[in-house]
Amino acid sequence: MTQRAKVALLTALVAATGWSQDITVQGITMAQMWKQDTPGFDKATYTPATQYLGIDATKLGSDNLSLHLFGWGQADLGGDSTFLNGSKSGGYLNYGYLQYRFDQANAEIKAGRFTVNQGVGFEQVDGVSARTDLRGGFSISAFYGLPVLYRTVDAVSQADYNFQRDVIFGSRLAWRLPKVMEIGLSYLQDGTKAAKDLSIPQATDYSRKQVGMDLLLTPTTTFDLRGRTVFDVASHPLPAPGAPEHNDIAEHDYTATWRLGSQVALSGNYAERNFFAYFAGTNLPSLFRQDDNDAFRGWGGKLTWTTEANFQAVADYRHMHRDTFGDANRAGGELRWTFSERAVLFGVGGHWVNAVDTKFVDPAQPYLSLSYRELRAWVMVAKGKFSASLDGILQRYDSGNPYLAGLHSVYEAVGSLGYQATPNLRVSGDVTFGSNPVSKHETQGLLKAEFRFGMAKKGGQ
Repeated sequence: MTQRAKVALLTALVAATGWSQDITVQGITMAQMWKQDTPGFDKATYTPATQYLGIDATKLGSDNLSLHLFGWGQADLGGDSTFLNGSKSGGYLNYGYLQYRFDQANAEIKAGRFTVNQGVGFEQVDGVSARTDLRGGFSISAFYGLPVLYRTVDAVSQADYNFQRDVIFGSRLAWRLPKVMEIGLSYLQDGTKAAKDLSIPQATDYSRKQVGMDLLLTPTTTFDLRGRTVFDVASHPLPAPGAPEHNDIAEHDYTATWRLGSQVALSGNYAERNFFAYFAGTNLPSLFRQDDNDAFRGWGGKLTWTTEANFQAVADYRHMHRDTFGDANRAGGELRWTFSERAVLFGVGGHWVNAVDTKFVDPAQPYLSLSYRELRAWVMVAKGKFSASLDGILQRYDSGNPYLAGLHSVYEAVGSLGYQATPNLRVSGDVTFGSNPVSKHETQGLLKAEFRFGMAKKGGQ
């Protein structure tokens, strides 16, 4: 979307609030400061301030029409802060859309900037979407528009990224048997100009075509199974000789929960992701590169025991495998207590991560240990309008870890104090102190104000 189109969209949406009978405004104001002492670099002080603001306006000439806006702005208060574009200020419109809810069939339509989460895709779109229930337990939804694009690392890649991802659309058809199950089939297409089909074929394909199946199974009140499978159905160039073939399965992710009476719950999860198919071209930021051919598999479980004496014990285990790095296992547990009718909460936890044979690209040392032990303790207290918390975490690593700049332990402690000034205004402050491989000593401070208020025209609430 061009800058002019963004301004026009925002202006039209804001102007629509003038028609509203009821307006709710909520926001969070944060002022931060942190000091870093990094070996080999000058000491630095950062002082960014951020304002989050959301507006919900209902009854825009009709009880069924509403407006929803949410975004943020950020500016430097005089320190060394710079943002991704190199400036001292920035901002973003996360969503801004008009919504019309029909009186029948649970139907609705949206127009503007919104987030879609329907089976196969979790996408940010500038366009339109609609959904409705059908007869026999069926429902259908669809969306169409322009993908919200992000900056890539260089201008050449950005131009190709924008060119390939010219449109985004998708749909989901679902069937529900009340109190028993729901199953959905969905399709997502992001871009129509695949890299291999360009006049000058490109190495990186930002476009996507995916088909997914999602499931929610609740045969009894003590058991449920939920998850999804996503397939990559795009046509990709053949891999280079000797390279592994692309896996058409983008994702499996399933979680089952079994409740043994009122005090014990057991859950298990299995997940598998092929990064090339799963993350290719997504218009939401991820931690993985789009052209990474790595794959992930993980499975694990959690056992939770809750007593009537306000005590809870949790034990968990997870096994993880990355094709490029090897295997890792994480196991541990937590103990939690609640006192004085939830006015005081206290907990301790410990985990051990075993990653002793991590692959490392170094002929002299092809494998190394990234194993560590983690301890954590926290306490939260609430009395009247005041609240306070203290949280500390310590991680102790095996020797020889090349990513820790010679450290064997990293730690962080966070203290917080809050005050509910009015029913609609809360102020709080945090202080954090810690040590990590990036900063030998790091101190952070945060002041936050959370507010919410509503306005109604004559005759309203």
